[in-house]
Amino acid sequence: LGATYVVRHGRGYSRFDRVAYGIASSLVQYVPGDDPVKLSRLHLHNISGRARTLTVSAYVEWVLGASRTATAAFVTTEIDGQTGAMFAHNPWHAANAGRVAFADLGGRPAGWTGDRREFIGRNGGLDSPAGAAGPALSGRVGAGLDPCGAMQTTLLLPPDARVEVVFLLGEAASQDAARALIGKYRAADLDAVLAGVGRLWDGVLGAVAVRTPDRAMDIMLNGWLLYQTLACRVWARAGFYQASGAYGFRDQLQDGMALTASRPDLVRQHLLRAAGRQFVEGDVQHWWLPDSGMGVRTRISDDCAWLATAVAHYVEATGDAAVLDEPAGFLDAPVLREAEHDRFFTPAAAGEGGTLFEHCARALDHSLAIGAHGLPLMGTGDWNDGMSRIGERGQGESVWLGWFLHAALLAMAPLAEARGDRRAAVWRSHAAALQPALEAAWDGAWYRRAYYDDGTPLGSHDDAECRIDAIAQSWAVLSGVAPRDRAATAMASLDRELVRPEAGLMLLLAPPFDQTPRDPGYIKGYPPGLRENGGQYTHAAAWTVLATAALGDGDRAAMLFGLLNPIRRALTQDAADRSKVEPYAAVADVYSVPPHVGRGGWSWYTGSAGWLQRAAIEGILGLRIHGTTLRIDPCIPRGWPGFEATIIWRSAHYRVVVGNPGKLCRGVGSIRLDGAEAAVGPVPLCDDGGTHLIEVTLDGKADL
Repeated sequence: LGATYVVRHGRGYSRFDRVAYGIASSLVQYVPGDDPVKLSRLHLHNISGRARTLTVSAYVEWVLGASRTATAAFVTTEIDGQTGAMFAHNPWHAANAGRVAFADLGGRPAGWTGDRREFIGRNGGLDSPAGAAGPALSGRVGAGLDPCGAMQTTLLLPPDARVEVVFLLGEAASQDAARALIGKYRAADLDAVLAGVGRLWDGVLGAVAVRTPDRAMDIMLNGWLLYQTLACRVWARAGFYQASGAYGFRDQLQDGMALTASRPDLVRQHLLRAAGRQFVEGDVQHWWLPDSGMGVRTRISDDCAWLATAVAHYVEATGDAAVLDEPAGFLDAPVLREAEHDRFFTPAAAGEGGTLFEHCARALDHSLAIGAHGLPLMGTGDWNDGMSRIGERGQGESVWLGWFLHAALLAMAPLAEARGDRRAAVWRSHAAALQPALEAAWDGAWYRRAYYDDGTPLGSHDDAECRIDAIAQSWAVLSGVAPRDRAATAMASLDRELVRPEAGLMLLLAPPFDQTPRDPGYIKGYPPGLRENGGQYTHAAAWTVLATAALGDGDRAAMLFGLLNPIRRALTQDAADRSKVEPYAAVADVYSVPPHVGRGGWSWYTGSAGWLQRAAIEGILGLRIHGTTLRIDPCIPRGWPGFEATIIWRSAHYRVVVGNPGKLCRGVGSIRLDGAEAAVGPVPLCDDGGTHLIEVTLDGKADL
C-alpha cells in the first residue's frame, strides 16, 4: 500500500497508526483491569478532501479450548437477540461448557458471519479476505461451520470527518453476564477506562524506578520486565509459544519473588494457591489447570524446594511471618508406580490440611533423600526437565540441586526455630552433610552437573558433550556454600567455556548433546545449540549475572546483563532480523548454532523476565527490602559515576542516590539519611507518608 505503520506498545495498551488512501487510522487496544473484555477502538479521519464510503470489518477465529484444530468442530455461534452481538459456545469443553464468548460491533453491524470460509474466501487469506470487499456478509451462524466471528459496518465520511468504531471481544460465565458486560462497555467512558489501565500499571511498575548510565537497562527495569512477569506469566499464563493457562508449580513461585516489592498481595495469594497443590506425601503437581485442578504428578525433584525458597523470600522481604500460619489443604492420590515417570489426572482433596509452614516442611522433608555420593536424588529432572533420564531409576544425583537445596534448608531453618519446630535441627544437619558432598563434585576447574543412575558423572572435563553446565557453577556462588577460591575458579571457567560475547550469548552447557551413547533425556531430542541443549537459556544466564555480582565484579555483571537485554539485540536492522523477537520482551532461549546464531525463541512466556529484574535490581544495583529496612550493596561498573533509584515503600517515597567518586565496583563507605550521617548497614524504612533521601558513597572499605 505504500503506507507507513507506526506501532506503539505501552503499559496495558497497544496502538497502531497509519495513513493510506487519504484515511488516517489509529487503532488502540487494551483490557480493563477488572473485566474479561478486550476493547479495540478504531479512530478514522478522512483527510482525502472528498466524501468517502468505508467498510470496517472485525474478525476473530474462535478457539474456546487448547487448540483450534481440536475444538473447531464443536464451536457454535449465534446472534444474540437482545444485544445484536455474536455469541460463541463450546458445549463440549469439560471445564467451560457453560461459558460464552462474545464479539460486538456496537450492536448494529451491516453484516456478519460465523463461517470462516465465507469471510476469507476459498483459497484466500487474511491479507485480502473476500468478505471484506463485499458483498455484505450473509449472516450465517450456527453449528457445523469452520467457526469465526466476522462483523462489518459501513461508514460515510464527509471531508475532514472523524469517527470511532468500537469492537468488544470477551467472555463471561453466562449469556446474561455477557450481555451485562456488553452493556457496560457500550455505555462506558472508554477514555476513563484507558486511564484506569494506566493507573493500575503505574501502581505496579512504579514501586521501584531507577536511573543509571545504561539507558537500555533503565527501560527494562522501569517497567517492561515486571510488566512481562505479571501480565504474561502470572495473569495470562500464556504467550505465542504456549497457551495452556496452567500454573507451573515452581514457575509462578519464582515470578512472585520478583514481584514481592510491587505486589506482595498477589505473591501471598499465590504462595497459598501453590501450597494447595501439594500431595499429603509432600510432593506436588508439577503443573495444573486452575479451573479443573487437573495436572501432572512427576518425579521432578526441585519443585518442593522452590515452595520453601519462595515462602522464605516473601517473609524476609515483607516481614509478614503471619502467612506461615495460613491454612491450605492437601491433595490425595495414589503415588506413582515404580517405573512411572508421571501421571496426568485430577487428584482429590485430602481429608487434611496444614499451615503454609507445614506445607513447606513436608516439601523439604520430601527432598532429603540422597544417593551414593551424598547428593539429592535427581529424579526425572531437576531444574532442567530435559535431563529426564539421568536419575529415572532413582539413583541419579544432582549437584545443582545440592546447592539449591542447601540454600532452601538454611532459609527455612530460622523460621522453624522461631516456631520451636525441631525439624530446624534436621535441616541444618542435612545442609551440613551436603557441603562436603558438594565439594567432592569438584572436577578440577568447575563443579560437575550430576551423576547418572550408575554413578557416572555428567559435566566433567572427561565428557565430550556437556563438559560444563552453567547452573552448577552459578549456584555454587549463590548458595554461599562453595569456598570463595573455588567459586571464583568455577565462574572463570563458566566465562571461558560458555560466554560468547561476539555472538551476544551465554550458553547453558557446552558442548551440546549429540552423539553421546548415554541418554540424558529428552534434552538430547533438541538439535544441538537449540534451547536447553547448548543454546542460551536466559533463565540460567540471569543466575550467572547474579553470581558474578555476588563475587564483586560489577564490570562483568553489567556486561553480561547487557548481553541478555532484548533492547541490545535490536539496535540495528541486521541484529533485529537475526533475533526475530520483540526488543522489549525477555526470551527463554537464544540459538547458538549456524545458521540461526542469535535467533530468539519462546519470548514473553518465560521466567527469565523476573530473574533479569532481580539480577539487575538486587545483584547489580544492590537494592533489597528486608522487612522494614533497605539494604544497599551495589556491585556496579567502575565507569559508572553512580545511579539513582526511587522506591515506594508503603506510604513513603525514598530517593536513593549512590555516588562512586573512586570508580569502584562495590563497598559502601558512608550513608546519609535525610541529610544526617547513618550507620553503614541496612537503612530503616518509615511508613510515614513522607519523602526521604538516602545518599550512599562507595569507597571500597566496607563489604556488606
